[in-house]
Amino acid sequence: MKLRLPTHSLRARLLGLLLLAIVFVACLQALIVYRQARVEADGIFDYHMEQMAQALREGVAMPGLPLPGSDASPQQDFDFFVQVWTQDGLRVFQSGTHADLPQRAVLGFSNMTIDGTPYRVYSMRSRAQVIQVAQDMRPRETMARALAWRTVLPIVWMAPLLMLVAWWVVSASLAPVARVRRQLAEREVDGLVEVGEEGLPDEVRPLVHELNLLLGRVRQAFEAQQHFVAEAAHELRSPLTALKLQAQGLQRARDDATRDVAVERLLAGIDRATRLVEQLLMLARQQAQPSVGEPLQPVSLASVAAQVVADAAPMAVSRHIDLGLGEADPGLVNGHAEPLRILLANLVDNALKYTPEGGTVDVTVRREASQLLLAVEDSGPGIAEADRARVLDRFYRVPGAAATGSGLGLAIASTIAQLHGSALELDRSPRLGGLRVQLRLALRTH
Repeated sequence: MKLRLPTHSLRARLLGLLLLAIVFVACLQALIVYRQARVEADGIFDYHMEQMAQALREGVAMPGLPLPGSDASPQQDFDFFVQVWTQDGLRVFQSGTHADLPQRAVLGFSNMTIDGTPYRVYSMRSRAQVIQVAQDMRPRETMARALAWRTVLPIVWMAPLLMLVAWWVVSASLAPVARVRRQLAEREVDGLVEVGEEGLPDEVRPLVHELNLLLGRVRQAFEAQQHFVAEAAHELRSPLTALKLQAQGLQRARDDATRDVAVERLLAGIDRATRLVEQLLMLARQQAQPSVGEPLQPVSLASVAAQVVADAAPMAVSRHIDLGLGEADPGLVNGHAEPLRILLANLVDNALKYTPEGGTVDVTVRREASQLLLAVEDSGPGIAEADRARVLDRFYRVPGAAATGSGLGLAIASTIAQLHGSALELDRSPRLGGLRVQLRLALRTH
């Protein structure tokens, strides 16, 4: 069993980055605040020492410290101690026995070590004496650290709170994405209804919108496939029933002549059923062509037309129909050569079947502006304007049509035309009087 790490989880990635950022910023801020608090604490202590020296200079008693010349006993455990020297270097006052400051004072603030103990010393000179105020650095550092930590503590408490807020914000922001995931996970195989886009973030909504468009296309293809299967089953039932009846007729034949007629009918029925199955398979392949994603290739419609006319020539000769290729522009279009051949072959086959003997079928490829126009015209009965849109549907045949067929030829041609981003145009041929079917395709520019 493999352990799946959430390395590709957007939620885990956002939370991880946000929490790391919060920890980093909190630590950096705590360090800056701690250093600033230490500096401010040192400034306060230095200011206190300076004020103490000024007070002694003016003869003002400080709490816990006697005035110079006073007999009061000093506090031995006080953090500050004071020494006063005359201009001649005679010490006239000392507030305790902590240590002996050097007789030569450095005016202002200075740091020194006496008997292994670090001191912060402030010295000032008056008219008659030098006053020195010293503080043990160890309790000073302890107090400064305590003050700094009290300043940092709110940041330490706020960091976990910010992490909880970040976790809640990320979870709430990604809740619509989780909702979409649940909707898709709970669907059945044929559940192709669009996913709700309400409340989705702007970064996710286009993805879900494209997913809905894809679901819509799949649903349409699925419904079309269902209709196709249902219609194909209905259409196959008739020829299969006919084959069964013809086989039974053959079985009941009493003489050779009757048997020969029954065999001939059975073979014709098998040919019709075979043609129907081939047409159905061809239609299914052409409908699936867009999903294959094959790239478009340069195709010469003139070459395709010449090949189709040559292939259909034997059938035209057998029915005494004048089949010819008229104008054939050599331009190229972007398309699929084999589907275009099937399209034209179906159009020519339809024209030959419905054109009476001795008629004419013409195929032309001519240029119109930036397009190539492929046209098949015949001298047959044509199609009434009311039926022209219907004949492009699967299995539809014009009522009263003399020729037999499955009603799939024009449907296959229409599907291929749609594959190439075009559509079949059906109207009356002004030259031959029958049906004219046209297909417009854009010329290849490079």
